[in-house]
Amino acid sequence: MVSRRELLGFAGAGLLAYAVDLGLFLWLRGPAGLGPLTAKVLSFAAGCTVAYLGNMFGTYRHTRTRGLRSYGVFLAVHLAGALVQLLCLAVSHYGLGLTSQRADTVSGAGVGMALATVLRFWGARTLVFGDGGGAPARDAGPGTADVPETVRYGPVGP
Repeated sequence: MVSRRELLGFAGAGLLAYAVDLGLFLWLRGPAGLGPLTAKVLSFAAGCTVAYLGNMFGTYRHTRTRGLRSYGVFLAVHLAGALVQLLCLAVSHYGLGLTSQRADTVSGAGVGMALATVLRFWGARTLVFGDGGGAPARDAGPGTADVPETVRYGPVGP
């Protein structure tokens, strides 16, 4: 079950990451004078890093997930989300022939962003910060590594 706290924490980290991505992209394209692709790659990486840190120290602070492996998986999930957005745009623009700026915005930044957010939430929850079963991993604290899960958390299951 997804808690309200988890959804709000994920959304908060995502909004902050989006602001960093957009702000850095605009600065890199403007005053820094970088090309569009270089600027976007750098701003995307910075935004992903902010999202990872926000989720690791905020939303999923109770998990034991840390390190380069979880960061790498997080980046892979976010890249998959970016591909979903691009796919939505490509299908709309080239497949359906909806070529106006408004159609591109709706398909890429609207529908694509919504689908990518669902994918990113699922990926962060299950692949990065989860236990593989769909729920975030729980850290019962020090000294409980050898204690069976049913003793640490009570009965498991319905």
